[in-house]
Amino acid sequence: MFRKRILALLAVLPLIASVASAIAGQGFVSARGGAFYRDGSQYTFVGANYWYGGLLGLEKDRKRGVERLRKELDLLKKNGVTNLRLPGGAEGTGPINDVARIGPSLQPTQGKFDESVLDGLDLVLFEMGKRKMKAVIFLSNNWEWSGGFQQYLIWNKVVPESLLTRKPDWDELCDVVAKFYTCEPCKSGYRKQAELIIKRKNKLNGKPYIDDPTIMAWEIANEPRPMRAFAKEDYKLWLSQTSAMIKALDPNHLVTIGHEGWIGTQDIKLFESIHADKNVDYVTIHIWPKNWQWFTAGEMEAGYSGVVSETEKYIAENSAVAERLTKPLVIEEFGLPRDGQSFDPASKTTIRDAYFDRVLAKVGHGRIAGANFWAFGGTARPRLGQTFWRNGDEYMGDPPMEEQGLNTVFDRDRSTWQVIRKYSVGSR
Repeated sequence: MFRKRILALLAVLPLIASVASAIAGQGFVSARGGAFYRDGSQYTFVGANYWYGGLLGLEKDRKRGVERLRKELDLLKKNGVTNLRLPGGAEGTGPINDVARIGPSLQPTQGKFDESVLDGLDLVLFEMGKRKMKAVIFLSNNWEWSGGFQQYLIWNKVVPESLLTRKPDWDELCDVVAKFYTCEPCKSGYRKQAELIIKRKNKLNGKPYIDDPTIMAWEIANEPRPMRAFAKEDYKLWLSQTSAMIKALDPNHLVTIGHEGWIGTQDIKLFESIHADKNVDYVTIHIWPKNWQWFTAGEMEAGYSGVVSETEKYIAENSAVAERLTKPLVIEEFGLPRDGQSFDPASKTTIRDAYFDRVLAKVGHGRIAGANFWAFGGTARPRLGQTFWRNGDEYMGDPPMEEQGLNTVFDRDRSTWQVIRKYSVGSR
């Protein structure tokens, strides 16, 4: 009996190999030997975060919607930015602490989906495909600006609904989000949304998402953290189960976690362990000098040398993990405010440009296969005297709950684009 099973397995191995070869030859990105490959050639890239891309197709005004989308994709393509990171969909509705979350929502209430919202994702993928661009899609969020884990916890009465109208301090937020990993109906709600997105068929080209090489990878979530030490084991188990679920649904595409690096776990051994999982194809890190207080508030220029030092150290530490795992690494979020931490698009970007130059120079060296800057904001502009996004405003790189214009790269930031082109020309 055992011999028969072995012979049967040997018989199907050529078929498996031929299928894998066929997929590899259709523009799908694969990961092996610590690098990405596309159509037989090594694939490296300079990319951007483009969280609102899928929302533009839902705008009733064509100029604000589809025309803006096409114009911005053309601009990105022209500048060699061909890898875009997008959200799959938001959870819940209404403001959080008097600030709008991104929307319209794919899942307005738990288990009830507005599938028309995915028409926007269809459009951005369709247009990206025409330009031979690649998309990385994250399936939920550790943070509340798209609803995310907190919304599932509110729906299931694990945490109070009052969190929608008051801002918790950091300690409370950690206590709240850590509960997601033991909340079975919360995880079930996430799974239903993830399955809905992955199993989607694009209405514009009739192609199932699982067969679309425009998609490079699925991300479990944006910056999923255990948040508390007591949640680490449940967190690790959930990531393993979820990555296996995604691979079972879609063996054609890469899977990654969407992680910030070891800062997100506060435990480099845990960070390495979760990325060692056989269903996790590559390592990601995010770098946020301002949020992580690598420079004193209001003294970005004076503290720049310290920012560079911390950045180099952080990249090296996480790259060592990728090296040990023999997996590619992507710096999929990094950003720095404009000079003087100004929101004004007319303000200078001298320090940011120098920082972008420093980070993008890493692409193609060691295990670092790509970098996505945060964030592209295209033709939008912040409103004078207004800090946060309001209904009716144009979308830009900073999500609604963040200062509008602070970290956005606009279409006319010429000096920043000059730096981007310096490295994107060599991306493939």
